[in-house]
Amino acid sequence: MRYKVVPEARSVAFLRDVQAALPLVPGTVEDCCSRIRDRTGLPSRDVAREYLTFAQALGLAAEGDRGFHRTREDPSEDDLADRFLEHVFGAREVVDALDEGSKTVAETFEAMRDVVPRWERDRHTDWEAEWLDRTERLLEWAVEFGLVERSEDGYRRVTDES
Repeated sequence: MRYKVVPEARSVAFLRDVQAALPLVPGTVEDCCSRIRDRTGLPSRDVAREYLTFAQALGLAAEGDRGFHRTREDPSEDDLADRFLEHVFGAREVVDALDEGSKTVAETFEAMRDVVPRWERDRHTDWEAEWLDRTERLLEWAVEFGLVERSEDGYRRVTDES
C-alpha cells in the first residue's frame, strides 16, 4: 500500500519525536493527534494527522483494531529512506525523475505528472498547483532521507559518486 499524505518536510529527529509521542497501547486517532500536536508543537490536530499518516507509511506507527500506536522498532535512516520510496505515493517517481540529472521542482513535476491519477486531477480545481507543491514536499523529504541533494540547478539524485 502506498500512502498519499506528504506533510511539510522536517527532520528525521522530528519523525522520531512523532513516534515517541504515540502511545504503546492503541489510542483513538483524535487522542494520538492531540498527543503529537502537544508534544511536538504542531499548530493543529489536522497537521498532526498528516504526520501520523506519514509515520504509519514509514513504519513508525501502526493502526490496529483499537486505534493507533507507536511501533517498538527503531529503523535506521536507510530503512526509513527505503520505506519512503516504497510506501509514499510519488516518492519513487520523484527520485527516479532525477536519474537524467538535476531538475527544478517544476521540471521534476513535469517528468512525473503522468503518474497523477485521474481522480486526483478531478478532485482539485488547480490540480497542477496542488501536485507541484506535493512534488516539492516529496523532494524535500528525499533530501532529508539522503536520497536527493539540493544543487545549483535544483535537485539531483545522490549517487555513490556524489
